[in-house]
Amino acid sequence: MDTAGPVAALPVGLADVRSARDLLQGVVSPTPVAGSRALSELCGGPVWLKCENLQRTGSFKIRGAYTRMARLDEEQRARGVVAASAGNHAQGVALAAQMLGIEATVFMPERAAIPKVGATRGYGAQVHLVGETIEGSIAAATEFAERTGAVLVHPFDHPDVIAGQGTVGLELLEQVPDVRTVLVCTGGGGLIGGIAAAVKGQRPDVAVVGVQAEGAAAWPASLAAGGPVALESMRTIADGIAVGRPGDVTFPQVAALVDEILTVDEDALSRALLHCLERAKLLVEPAGAAAVAALLQHPRRFATPAVAVLSGGNVDPLVLLHVIQHGMASAARYLSLRVRVGDRPGALAELLALVGSLGANVLDVEHSRIAGTLALGDVEVALALETRGPEHCAELVDALRVAGHAVSEVAGAR
Repeated sequence: MDTAGPVAALPVGLADVRSARDLLQGVVSPTPVAGSRALSELCGGPVWLKCENLQRTGSFKIRGAYTRMARLDEEQRARGVVAASAGNHAQGVALAAQMLGIEATVFMPERAAIPKVGATRGYGAQVHLVGETIEGSIAAATEFAERTGAVLVHPFDHPDVIAGQGTVGLELLEQVPDVRTVLVCTGGGGLIGGIAAAVKGQRPDVAVVGVQAEGAAAWPASLAAGGPVALESMRTIADGIAVGRPGDVTFPQVAALVDEILTVDEDALSRALLHCLERAKLLVEPAGAAAVAALLQHPRRFATPAVAVLSGGNVDPLVLLHVIQHGMASAARYLSLRVRVGDRPGALAELLALVGSLGANVLDVEHSRIAGTLALGDVEVALALETRGPEHCAELVDALRVAGHAVSEVAGAR
């Protein structure tokens, strides 16, 4: 990736991140790194998970928000602060404001996750739901700041915010000193810009890789154009990194220090969230699982030891249910098929008994005698099954056919 000038001229350097760390002593907790045996085996070397989902407020955002707000003077504090966020930055600003005795107003998208809205209000902030995306909320927060004099605490595009987020990088270098690749979910660029400053300032040989959701990937086109380019639309389950335009401050930081920006699709994000739940026993939101999604999608691409930053764990339970189901489907853990059996007493029971003996769990059954292509004396049974994965799906279909059943419309056996 082409640099945007000498490192010394960048908005945030190693000294800035170290200064932010001093400021955050006693405010944030150093988060643990957890080794992942499953990912290590898949990637051919050690993989560690940096668990910012276990940070105060459930994400890394408190680091940047507190750093920015603690440096306001008394006159600025008296005017209050305003922020815009899909949820994690909102909570970080609200908690930091509570700790510093500052009045906070937060604008969130109309479809922001209910738990994130409730938590933000629980920390004492005034919350307004405005706009379909974070861009609409940012516009409303900017207008509020101009009208009232409140200080706008941007979610990513300020040197103090970038420096605060960069303290994650200082910690992970101390925890995994032999790291060779750091993978970071990427939205506006504050987290990866700060981590890159901390990591590259000490270990220029370490690769820093950004990961974006395919449906909200503003960085590839912006880097190709040499400046921030706005997306016309976005659609992704990873609301925490759904940012339609890189920041003016973060752009030169990322362009100079980050080695690569990758994109991952929705299936990969769903599988990553499910992987974190099942294998690492960690609750991670879709945006927070983006780095794991990159490892699952490109397991031999990165030099190990690798550290994947889990940026947050705040997720609406209903969204979590949907994403888990999607992740199981994309991992071929569900199998949908249609089977023809004879129209006689006990035929359906025999079919279900066979499926059960093969280790599948029946989720849904539909029995029909009126399909247009059915021969007289046959019925069609639509089955939705929970399986152990692609190989199990193939075994089920083969076993049903060996038993003499006509199987069609197989979905899920990848």
